[in-house]
Amino acid sequence: MHTPRRIACLLYPELMSLDVVGPMQVFASANAERKGHGLPPAYVLQLVGATAGPVLTSAGFALTADTARDDLALAGLDTLLVPGGDGVDAQLGDGSLLAWLRAVEPQVRRLGSVCSGALLLAAAGLLDGHRATTHWSRTETLRRRHPAVRIEPDCLHTYDSASPQDGHLFTSAGVTAGIDLALALVEADLGRPLALAVARRLVMFMRRPGGQAQFSHLLAPEASHAPRLATLLEWIPGQIGSDLSLQALADRACMPPRTLSRVFQRELGMAPGRYVERVRVEAASALLAQAQASIATVARLCGFAHPENLRRSFHKHRAVSPQAYAERFGTAAQAD
Repeated sequence: MHTPRRIACLLYPELMSLDVVGPMQVFASANAERKGHGLPPAYVLQLVGATAGPVLTSAGFALTADTARDDLALAGLDTLLVPGGDGVDAQLGDGSLLAWLRAVEPQVRRLGSVCSGALLLAAAGLLDGHRATTHWSRTETLRRRHPAVRIEPDCLHTYDSASPQDGHLFTSAGVTAGIDLALALVEADLGRPLALAVARRLVMFMRRPGGQAQFSHLLAPEASHAPRLATLLEWIPGQIGSDLSLQALADRACMPPRTLSRVFQRELGMAPGRYVERVRVEAASALLAQAQASIATVARLCGFAHPENLRRSFHKHRAVSPQAYAERFGTAAQAD
C-alpha cells in the first residue's frame, strides 16, 4: 500500500511567505504530475505553528497553521522545513522553539532550512560541524555567531541525497533557493524525470547554474560604515570605463597607495582592486540584462578591455559566463 511522505513547514510571525509557499508548491506540483499519470499523491503537506490558526507573514497576509508544533505527530514525519524572513530574529530568543527543533531533528528523515531559517537551526546547535548556507545578506551574521558552522556562501543549497549527513540536515540560500532545494528533494524521492516535469510545470531551471552570488547586488556601503572612503565610493561607479588602478584611486582619495589599501581592507574587508572589479561586474550585469550591447562592447564600456577579462571576472563573482547570464536575464548578447 502506498503511503505518501508527510512534509511539514514551520510558521512564525513575520516570516517570508515565499519561503513557505515556494517549496510547498513544488511538492504539490509533484502530486499533480503523478495524478496526471494515474498515480497516488507522493506527499501530504502540513503547516505547523506555535499554535494552530493564522500566522501573519511579512507580506501582510496570513498563512494558516494546521496544527500546533507541540501537537505535531512526529511519528511518520518525513521532512520538516524551517523558513526565514524578517521575523527570524525574534524567534532566535524563543527557547521552547529551539528545544523543539533539537527534539525533532533525530526523529525526522530530513530537516532543512530556507533562507535565514538557517539561523534558527544554528541557534539550536544543529549546524555545528555541518555545511550551511543562508541568504547572502545574513552570511556574515551566521559566520560571526556560529563559528563552528562550515559556511558555503555561494551555493543554492547544501542538500546531498548521497551523503548521510547532508541528506539529513541541510540549508538553502535566499528565498527562491528554497524552490531549488524542494526540486532536489523531489528528485531524490521520485526520480529525475518527475522532478524535470515539475520544473517544466513551474517554468524554472531543474538546476540553476552558478550560486546565489549571481543574483545579489554589490551595494555601496553607507558613508557611516566607510567614512574615509565615502566620496571615493560615490565616484567609482561613474568611472568604470576609465583608469581605476590603485595609483589612480589613491590620487583621487589624496592618500598614498599603501594607506588606501589598508583603509579599504579595514572598512570594506577587501582590496581596492577587488572592489573595483565587483563594481565593474555589477555594471556589466546590468548592461547584459538590458541587452543593449554585445559582450565585447560591455567589456570595453565597463573597463575590462577584452571579453576574456570579463569572462574571467564573471566566473569569479557570478559563477557563470557573461553569455549564460545574458541568456537568462535578457536577450542574449552576441560577442563581436
